[in-house]
Amino acid sequence: MGEMFLLGIAKSVVEKIVDLSVDEVRLVYNVKTDLKKLEDTMISIKDKLLDAERQQHHNENLRHCMWKLRDIFYDAEDVIDDFKCEALRKQDAINHRNTNSSKVRFLASCCTCLPLSFCLKMSHKIKDINGRLGELATEWNSFDLRQCSDNRHVFRRETISFVDSSDVIGRDKDKENIISMLMKPSEDRNVPVIPIVGIGGLGKTTLAQLVYNDDRVTSLFPLKIWICVSEEFDLSRLLNLLIQSVNKGVKCDDLTLDALQARLRSLLNDKKFLLVLDDMWNENQAKWVELRNLLRSIDGSSQSKIIMTTRSLKVSSIMSSICAYKLKGLSFEDCLALFIKWAFNDGDEKRYPNLIRIGEEIVDKCKGVPLAVRTLGSLLFQKTDESDWNYIKESEIWRLKQMENDILPVLKLSYNHLPSHLQRCLGLLSLYKKDEIYYSNKVIRLWMANGLLETPKQNQEWEDVGKQYLNELLSRCLIQKEKDFCLYFTFKMHDLVHDLALDVSQKECKTVNSKTETVDENVRHLLLCDEKLVEVPRVLKEMKKVQTVIIQDGSVKSKVILESVINLCVSNFKYLRALELRDSPLMVLPNSIGTLKHLRDLDLSRCLGISELPRSFYKLRSLQSLNLAGTRLKQLPDGVQRLIELRHLEITIKATHLKEIRAGCWTSLQYLELDWCNELECLPEGMQYLKSLRTLVLNNCDSLVSLPRSLKFLTKLEHLEIVGCFQINLKMELEEEKDKDLQLSLKTFSLFGLHALTDLPRLLLQGSSSTLQQLQIRGCPNLSVLPAWLPNLTSLQKLEIIKCENLSALPEGVDRLTNLSELAIDGCPELSKRYRQNGGEDWHKIAHIQKVVIKDED
Repeated sequence: MGEMFLLGIAKSVVEKIVDLSVDEVRLVYNVKTDLKKLEDTMISIKDKLLDAERQQHHNENLRHCMWKLRDIFYDAEDVIDDFKCEALRKQDAINHRNTNSSKVRFLASCCTCLPLSFCLKMSHKIKDINGRLGELATEWNSFDLRQCSDNRHVFRRETISFVDSSDVIGRDKDKENIISMLMKPSEDRNVPVIPIVGIGGLGKTTLAQLVYNDDRVTSLFPLKIWICVSEEFDLSRLLNLLIQSVNKGVKCDDLTLDALQARLRSLLNDKKFLLVLDDMWNENQAKWVELRNLLRSIDGSSQSKIIMTTRSLKVSSIMSSICAYKLKGLSFEDCLALFIKWAFNDGDEKRYPNLIRIGEEIVDKCKGVPLAVRTLGSLLFQKTDESDWNYIKESEIWRLKQMENDILPVLKLSYNHLPSHLQRCLGLLSLYKKDEIYYSNKVIRLWMANGLLETPKQNQEWEDVGKQYLNELLSRCLIQKEKDFCLYFTFKMHDLVHDLALDVSQKECKTVNSKTETVDENVRHLLLCDEKLVEVPRVLKEMKKVQTVIIQDGSVKSKVILESVINLCVSNFKYLRALELRDSPLMVLPNSIGTLKHLRDLDLSRCLGISELPRSFYKLRSLQSLNLAGTRLKQLPDGVQRLIELRHLEITIKATHLKEIRAGCWTSLQYLELDWCNELECLPEGMQYLKSLRTLVLNNCDSLVSLPRSLKFLTKLEHLEIVGCFQINLKMELEEEKDKDLQLSLKTFSLFGLHALTDLPRLLLQGSSSTLQQLQIRGCPNLSVLPAWLPNLTSLQKLEIIKCENLSALPEGVDRLTNLSELAIDGCPELSKRYRQNGGEDWHKIAHIQKVVIKDED
């Protein structure tokens, strides 16, 4: 059916209305009144949305009303964003008149009196939205919804301890691994907890059942207790269940919590027990500690053990110091055997080799998840017509009808448990194809552009909020990290989670190709993916409310069609927030692109035909992220410096110098990357004005010979990465008088492939002595000595030295780096020989480091 994400949209709109008053936008009285009325109505509706979300599946009229609300909410968000766009336009006009002014902050009090004509126009729009909400009010109130404060969907799922082992395929090794963990003696005062973690449907409960019923476990633990916790972690309820499991038939409903604890102690004292806590969701540490302390107080409990199953690594870390047992998917062979077991009566499969061949392709869709295999196998049970099997093979799993305990409803529990803001973020990930390698920094920028991130707290930036969201999705096993690149990481999404995301976002996101016949007119996010496109898809011409357009990695090969698509985006999608044209054959952007005043994310990376930007580019005042890496720009035009909202900038230019950065420009810039600027000889003048800059990347700038000392004024700079700049020399000494109180904030410093490097920049590194955590030096063949001041970097946690053949020793005093927990040496023959554990003359100097990886020359 698709989800509406109503709560998330409502929260966003209310927050933006409040921000308008906080930022003191001077509005004519009737606009203030209309905005206040809209805010009050939105809050009133928002407070009852949780109840509406719970009831909608049983009330078609309510669901229809909610769809109408969604469209009104989105229109309200667009109107509120119009205020910010207008304020930015006026701010830019003032800044442009006085380029020496440093007062360029958004909505500064000197420039927030918006034009009367604009306010009157907005007043009409807000009145219209209030009127539409008023028309829905009678219908909305008729549903008699109640106010709810808790945004979690409480559900109860029951499991039992019994399993028929003959029904389980491919888990023997996992069972042996868990049993061996159970047999290890405990060295902890607490009852050890063994967490089994994985996505829904992977077989965590089944594995726990196999272990629970094994004869060796039964002999090891005279008392075994199985509790299905599900979502509601209530101590009284759990104690009641524990007591009833130990002493069948006992009723404790009327006992106080203290009496329940006393009863449980009397039953478990001096007994060695195995407790299984199945399906744990509780992330409240205090609640778990209550139960843990009670179990610890039982005499003899130190020999007992707990097995816990959960979908969340966060739950695992709260409950256990033991490394989580991350359950993996079944092999293809095991999945096929399981599929045959559910699709055929015993032995019947031999009569249908044609169906088995189709079945192999169906099994491949399940990507190792046994519940998905069982679901699809069950759908085909006793069906022998090839058309039925081909239908399942060719259908997306999320489109197939499923019962309550089938794969998608089970996975949907994980979605329901997400906060509303994460539900929207997960849904937007469906815009990419299956098996996509996602880049964390790119995903965060897309979320930002669409306003999906909550307002940062004090000392936080928007990007930090995005990282928190990704870590939350990682913790809940909804995405899996592939590789960490320090400044960002890549991740994948299991195909079944992608199916889940497709299911919940089907009214929001759509993939369009030449075969697409219909698209809901209210879809907001589009992926255009068709190399054989011969004309602009007709459905695009009928859409008006699109916020995201991604043209997948140059999938549109025709320049003419591509230009037509972009012209259509400009003319039809007035509220476009994100436009990705990466790797496209685009030669020029239309001058009309300046009308996209809401555009926040523009990706033109590796558009080799782009050599200049249109004159109207400065009008993209809402732009937060601009990627021009891999283009053929001759110079960055002045208009780009007028983009005062810009936070992320990647550029490639064919010039020896960049234009000077003017005071007051790019005051919000967090990330700057100069990429393959082969002729660039120096960084631009005015770097000291980038007061918000946190990350600077210099990538393959072959002619760059040095860094300016003005970098010392970038007190918020946390990450500096220099790659493949063959001529650069980083000798930057401290000047005693000028730099004696220098305090910088670098956390990571990475040097890759710097052939001319002979020294490290003392100015930047010693200035960050209390903050630097990671230092990477790779492929620097002329670096023959590390500076004597290196041990002053007291916060250093990770040091990596790779392919620096002329380095022969670490500096004296390296043993003073007490926070250093990881040291890697590779491709450095003399260093490897000197510091290796077996026979290295200076091993004792690094023996305190927790993780040391030294590879010999061979």
